[in-house]
Amino acid sequence: MMKKTIRVAVIGCGYWGKNYVRLLAQLPGSKLVAICDQSQKHLREASKFAPGVKKYREIEELFAHAPSFDAAIVATNPGSHYSITRRLLEMDKHVLVEKPITTSSAEADELVLLAQNRNLILMVGHIFLFNSGIEEIKSYIDSGTLGKIYYLYARRTNLGPVRQDVNAAWDLAPHDIAIFNHLLGNVPEWVSAVGANFLREGKVDASFIVLGYPDGKLGNIHVSWADPHKVREVVVIGSEQRVVFNDTVPQQKVTIYKKGIAASSLPYLSYADYQQIALRDGDIISPCLNIKEPLRSQVTHFLECIQDGHHPLSDGLSGLQVVKILEAVDASMKLQGAPVKINWTPYQMHTNGRTEITLQQTFAETR
Repeated sequence: MMKKTIRVAVIGCGYWGKNYVRLLAQLPGSKLVAICDQSQKHLREASKFAPGVKKYREIEELFAHAPSFDAAIVATNPGSHYSITRRLLEMDKHVLVEKPITTSSAEADELVLLAQNRNLILMVGHIFLFNSGIEEIKSYIDSGTLGKIYYLYARRTNLGPVRQDVNAAWDLAPHDIAIFNHLLGNVPEWVSAVGANFLREGKVDASFIVLGYPDGKLGNIHVSWADPHKVREVVVIGSEQRVVFNDTVPQQKVTIYKKGIAASSLPYLSYADYQQIALRDGDIISPCLNIKEPLRSQVTHFLECIQDGHHPLSDGLSGLQVVKILEAVDASMKLQGAPVKINWTPYQMHTNGRTEITLQQTFAETR
């Protein structure tokens, strides 16, 4: 039986939106039918990838032609994600919305509920979950190759670009929070964060974040718009092996260090006792990855979920989890780093493989 071609509209044709247009003009199983952006320049540049596609300057004009498309990709500023996505879901459209899904957990919760009640696909653009390097690391963790996971850390820094709508934590940290949650298959219980605004008043442009996961696992994230080095790095420390993901290099993005350290359970009082700590040296390897464009994989996954009814890897609930953690980050920064507990409701703690759940309207609670 032939599958139905999915007609897609792209809302927001800036950097990411333009790339979505490029991909949808190429991918089988989909047809790009409309693009929308208030900027004539953005529309003109995006339409180069899809000559003849219908262009809209006003979103209400696009909504008036809603019967002409089945799904939409929302790549606008974060502050508009909630209102646009809600309208689309109310029109029974499947939605892929860029991160963060919304700028409040209450709004994200509402969208997740609305999508489930209407049996629609709601997916969030956590693009690194579709990166070959992160997929490789996930396979090592799940297979037990790394041993017991002790902690993870990530750095995501550069000189700008400085956003006007959100701070550096909301702009950059969603990537690494989503990665950590995905790799550990869990959500943090508490957050401690500090941040400062060096470039301008009112918006944090550098932040240091600690996430406390169950079983004592820790995640540390450094984000900055004011750093001279562009760094995109994730490191996982296990009892048996360590693994580094570096997204700024074209090859050898993943490096595995088969080195370890194991301490005696007995306290040491002398140098001889100290030698009971066993240092284990080993090989350093860089596995050959099946390099693919993460955005293409993400869009393909979205289309397949619509066609086959599969559950998205980066579903609305995972987007809600990231937003709730970011709210705790903001709260901790206001408290100059004091830990903030995240009070999850039972459904909010579900991870991949979740079954049908009853959703309740919830709000982020911190203390």
